Amino acid sequence: MSTKTGSAAVVNFAPQKGSVEIREIARPEIGEEDVLLEVVNVGVCGSDLHQWTADHSWPVNYPVVLGHEFGGHIVALGSRVKGWKEGDRVVSETAAVINPDSPLTRTGLYNLDPDRKGFGYGVNGAMTKYVRVPARCLHHVPDALPFEQACLTEPCCVAYNAVAVNTHIRPGDRVIVLGPGTIGILCAAVARLCGAEVAVVGLESDRHRLEIARRYGCEAIAGDATEWARKKDGLGADFIIDAAGASITLKIALQLVRPNGHITKVGWGPQPLGFSLDPLVQKNVTLQGSFSHNWPVWEKVIGLLASGQLDVKPIIGGVWPLSGWQEAFEKMHHGEVVKSVLKP
Repeated sequence: MSTKTGSAAVVNFAPQKGSVEIREIARPEIGEEDVLLEVVNVGVCGSDLHQWTADHSWPVNYPVVLGHEFGGHIVALGSRVKGWKEGDRVVSETAAVINPDSPLTRTGLYNLDPDRKGFGYGVNGAMTKYVRVPARCLHHVPDALPFEQACLTEPCCVAYNAVAVNTHIRPGDRVIVLGPGTIGILCAAVARLCGAEVAVVGLESDRHRLEIARRYGCEAIAGDATEWARKKDGLGADFIIDAAGASITLKIALQLVRPNGHITKVGWGPQPLGFSLDPLVQKNVTLQGSFSHNWPVWEKVIGLLASGQLDVKPIIGGVWPLSGWQEAFEKMHHGEVVKSVLKP
C-alpha cells in the first residue's frame, strides 16, 4: 500500500553520541507477508539509550527509527497474510529479518540466527505511528491487558528466557540479580515465580529502583552482597543473573557464586574484562549467555501478563508523548524511573 502521509518518528541518524531527533517519515510500504501496525505504546529499552549515548556494541543501519517493545492494532494486511484481521490487538517479536533456511531458524531458535536483524537497529522500529511487521512476529493481546503493559512483553520475554529457559531455577534456590534496571528487576520477578529466594543488587544511586525490586518480594542490596550470598552455608549463591550493562559485574558474579554454581549473563557491556577467569575454573562454575527469545517464550509470557502472575505495573515510571522522548530517555538514563513508555 502507498500513501503520501507521513508521521513523526524518533530517529537515530548517526553513530555519534546524541544523534537522535524527531523526524518526519513516510508511512511504510508493506509486503505480501507483512501487516501495517498502528502503534499504541512503545517501551524505551536500555539498548535505545545505548544507541542514543553511542556506547552500544552492535551494528546499526543508520538512519533508523528506534523502538522494539511495542503493541498496537493491525490497520492493513499483505495479500498472503492469514489468520489476522484489521483491528486485531497484537504485540510483535523483535526478529524483523531472519533467514528462513538457517539451521537455527529451522529448529525454532531464529533469535540466534546470525542473519537476524531486529527492529530499532536493523530495520525501522516503533517509535512512530505506523510500523511494518512480518506477520510471523505477531501475537494476540487479550482485551483485558492494556497496551501500556502489553508493550513490555518483549523485556519480560528477555527475562523469562534468561531465567526460566537458560537458567534452570527451582524452588528454594538462592539467586542474586546484578543490576536493578528493567531486565534485572524482571529477571528477579521471574525467579520469584520459579520459587527462588532472590536478592537484587545495585549501587547507592539505584536506591529508588531497588525499592521497586522489593515490591516483587526480593531483598534489595545497595553495595556488597557477599553477606547475603554466603549467609546460608558460607559458600555463595546458587545462581547469579548478571543483568548490568557493564562487563566488570562478571567479576562480582564470580565472587558471589557458589562452587558448582551457575552464572547467566544477559546484560550487555562492550568493555574489555581486564581480570582473570581463573575463579570460573577453580569453582567449576557454568557461565551461560542469554540472548533474546522465541515464539514459545512469548506465548508463555503473554499468559503470565494476562493472568496477573507477572505484573509490570511497578516498573512503569511514566508514559510520554513521542515529542517527550528526550525526557523519557533521560529519566531512564539517570535511574529516576525503571521503564519509560511512549505513546505515539
